[in-house]
Amino acid sequence: MIADKTVLEMMREMWIRCGIRRETAYHRYNSYRGVVGRTFENVIARDFDAGAPWRKLGTDVTEFKVAGGKAYWAPTLDFCTKEIVASDISTTPDMAQQVRMLDELLSKIPEGAAPTMHSDRGWQYQHASYTSRLEAAGIVQSMSRKANCIDNAATEQLFGHVKDEFYRGREWETFEDFKRDLEEYIVHWNTSRRQVRLKGLTPEEFRNQALAA
Repeated sequence: MIADKTVLEMMREMWIRCGIRRETAYHRYNSYRGVVGRTFENVIARDFDAGAPWRKLGTDVTEFKVAGGKAYWAPTLDFCTKEIVASDISTTPDMAQQVRMLDELLSKIPEGAAPTMHSDRGWQYQHASYTSRLEAAGIVQSMSRKANCIDNAATEQLFGHVKDEFYRGREWETFEDFKRDLEEYIVHWNTSRRQVRLKGLTPEEFRNQALAA
């Protein structure tokens, strides 16, 4: 594994530049509508470190401008492995999207796991159909404090990377094309994209190593 400073020196010698993400570079989708259902304490409390997979998860919805309209992405991120463990891409940020995302997530959670699921206070995360499914699955729900996006920083960081690496500077003629390419990028993120915080491993490799330990 090559040290970060060595990589930076090689980049300077080769005149390679890397763009830096700006916090305000993209429109932030906001699903907050006040208290419309059940709310929960901030159990995570910005402690995004997790000692093993399937202990701490994060979710949110982000917006993309695509083909003259909008697309919405609702992923679930495992804070330990940085793996996108469930995902739904839709033209509408509604409860149907959350149902599809939860269907995928709940089908993957290992037997005996009891993770904490962290989100902001968006209306969909307060909805009875959402909170009841998490409760029935033994998942502890955690919510950011009102108007405090830093409380959900781990998931917001995922959005920033994806928009920089996958979205910025590209255009799609149809929503279906965008959806296909984002789904392919998610596979790339999980299986090919190596991360410094994972000691140079991919999320999939890190998960397999952690579960084998």
